[in-house]
Amino acid sequence: MEYSELIPKTKSDYERVALLKEAEKEKILPILPQLLEWLQDMNWPIAQDIEDIILKYEEHLITHIRVVMKSNDGGWKYFLLHGLITRLSNEILLELKPDLVRMKLCPTKDEIVAEIAEKIEDLLVRIDSANGKRS
Repeated sequence: MEYSELIPKTKSDYERVALLKEAEKEKILPILPQLLEWLQDMNWPIAQDIEDIILKYEEHLITHIRVVMKSNDGGWKYFLLHGLITRLSNEILLELKPDLVRMKLCPTKDEIVAEIAEKIEDLLVRIDSANGKRS
């Protein structure tokens, strides 16, 4: 099976979601960026399943999450911050701290419109608490 055959084609492609759930790590890693795209709108029927699948590979997500954080897609950032990123381990979240601080201190227009400041603050408090720091 080719990697591309694992990537969902529609918002209700549960057949491919089932294949993804059974796929081995080496088949998932190359398509993480394409799977992350399915988290652009958590109202899509397969979005939560995709989030659950890719969360298993959190140590490989940092680069891909950073691409989204540097984009102008406030909605996608919102969904990642309220879902996937919240579910990341404290260790992985710590690696994203510089990005979160930038979003807090110098938010872009799309980040302001998406109203993500409160979620960023919650995540920064969590990071600092996990590392024994006071905000």
